[in-house]
Amino acid sequence: MPTTRPALDRHSLLSLVWLFVLLNFIYCDVIGLHDPSLVRSLIEGHAGDIEITPPFLLASSVLMEIPIAMVLVTRVASRRVARIASIVAAAFMLVVQGSSLLVGVTPSYAFYSTIEIAGLVAIIVLAIRWRRTAAIAQG
Repeated sequence: MPTTRPALDRHSLLSLVWLFVLLNFIYCDVIGLHDPSLVRSLIEGHAGDIEITPPFLLASSVLMEIPIAMVLVTRVASRRVARIASIVAAAFMLVVQGSSLLVGVTPSYAFYSTIEIAGLVAIIVLAIRWRRTAAIAQG
């Protein structure tokens, strides 16, 4: 007997897609730590051509806090705040992720980036359509 799954409200769906994107960001970095040349570079204090300094680590932390926070924001904020925050945050992360592909990347990084970019685009589309759906429902 087929079962139906309960429909996800837009807050839950956006939060779930943000979590999906976040897990891909994290696992991409974990897989990267299995690349001996990357590990050597990190041990020497460099991420590609960038010197790893406390300000760089802080900036990286702030950057990754965006998708982490969006998992929560999309669950607890009002529709308007969650929608606007999702569009802005996903667009910003999309630019960052796209820009990262302009430097030398490994095949696994390109693979994860493709998934992350698709997820970020999905977030933007879902958030944009959320407004249209709500406007239609309100008449």
